[in-house]
This record gives sequence, C-alpha cells and structure tokens, in this order.
Amino acid sequence: MLFPETELILTSENRVYHINLLAENIADDVIVVGDQHRVAQISKYFDKIEFKTEHREFVTHTGVFNGKRMTVLSTGIGTDNIDIVLNELDAAVNIDPVKRELNPVMRSLNIIRLGTSGALQADIPVNGLVASSYGLGLDGLLNYYENWREINEDAISEDFIRHTGWLSNLPYPYCVKASDHLIDKFKNEAFCGITATAPGFYGPQGRQIRLKASMQGLNELLTGFRCGEHRITNFEMETSALYGLGKMLGHNCLTVCVIIANRVRKEFTSDYKQSVDTLIEKSLNSLCS
Repeated sequence: MLFPETELILTSENRVYHINLLAENIADDVIVVGDQHRVAQISKYFDKIEFKTEHREFVTHTGVFNGKRMTVLSTGIGTDNIDIVLNELDAAVNIDPVKRELNPVMRSLNIIRLGTSGALQADIPVNGLVASSYGLGLDGLLNYYENWREINEDAISEDFIRHTGWLSNLPYPYCVKASDHLIDKFKNEAFCGITATAPGFYGPQGRQIRLKASMQGLNELLTGFRCGEHRITNFEMETSALYGLGKMLGHNCLTVCVIIANRVRKEFTSDYKQSVDTLIEKSLNSLCS
C-alpha cells in the first residue's frame, strides 16, 4: 500500500510533519505529556540526552534513564492533539518514508501519558496517583475511525449511557482498556479506575461560569457510576484517544495522573510543581522496574 503525500505529510528531511521525527529518534518507551515545558522537567532526570527537537507545541527529548532508552514528547491539550501524535508516532516507526510503504516488521511502542487530573472519588487524595485501567471517551474521536467497536468495552459504555441518561446529541461514550503489561507496573503506586476523557475543560467537565452545561450534575453522575467492580476515578482530556488509537495501531498505552484537585471534596494541591515532580520520579522508577 502506497501512502500519498496528502495523507502522510513529511518534511524535506522525510520527518513526519507535526512531530518532526524519524524512526531512529523514537525509543520503544515513549512518555507523552501535555505541557511542552514538562518535557525538560522529565529529561533532567536522564543520564544523558541524545536527541532534541521541537515544532509548534510538539517538543521531543530522547535519552537514557537507568540504562533504558526513553523518549519524552509533548502533545498539547486534548484528544485532537492525541490524534495527531498517535498517528504520526506510528507512521514514523512503521512506514518507510522514502518508499511510503509499511515496513515488513512492525514496531510496537509502550506509550505512557503522565498528566494532571481531578479526582471524582472522595477517597482519592490530592497528590495521589491514578493509573487509568480504562479510558471512557466523552469526546467522540474514535467514532471517526472504522472498526472501533472491535476494541470497545460495550458493557461499560452501555451501563454509562443508562446511568447518566446520556443525551442523544452527544457523542457515543466509547471505552477502551489499558495495557495490562503497563498497568501492572503501577498497581502498587496508584489507585486504578476508569478515567473519563472530556473534549473541553469547562462545560464538558461540568464547570459553569457564564455558560450553563447541558448535562447538569455531570460530576455527581460520574462519581456514582459503577459497572461491576469498576468506577470512574478521575476526569481529564487525553486518555480515551490515547487508548483507542494506540490499541487499533498495535501499541501498549497507559495514563498515570497525579491528582491536583479533588472535585468531590473541593480541594486543590498546595504545591503543583512538587506534585508533578513526584509523579515523574515514581513513574520513571516504575517503568524501569
């Protein structure tokens, strides 16, 4: 299969356009973060940095931590940016940029998102960690791709629709499971549960300033949701797309977030920077365990 120039956009150096990367720039273990300034916050722990690049909000550092080669890449905020990053990471490692054909041997990446989040359960403390066992997509992104139903956790999606009285004009809430291999590395460090992914920070997460949200009481509905042993632990803006696209493309994905606010108890962290540093240190050590 030949990928035309309009579908796979490359630079003059045959780098995938937005993320500006070649296959050799990308380690098998990739940490993705929303904030481009957080890339250096992570790579300062590396024993050495062998490669750096940036284009728009996409900043990349590749180096070595405790003998393990790692790449850190910023995505920007939202599932629309995850759509760019996941498709382009896969293209960089699995498509020959000269022939514009799939490589004969496909690479599978371990992609770990480190982020900040708000807890939706009273027992999850501010500054605690949450590893997302599932990504529940309220954003609609996966609905644009063929065969997404094959990876969807239908029982969770359908129970969620019934529980919330989900409005028919909103996107279907798809749900995708995390990588078992990766989540096992964090079970002793983090709470585990469903992460709800919203397509915005205000109305889609139940915040109301001048504009009223169409789903009144959304946070309370999320907090009260149960499907068997599963509950919704937190809210953020990237995980569902990461899990959905990652699984369809054959990559292992996990999100680990530090809780900077508890939406139930109305508490916020007193030291944001220290919260993020704790997330980074614990995550790097868990990935190398």
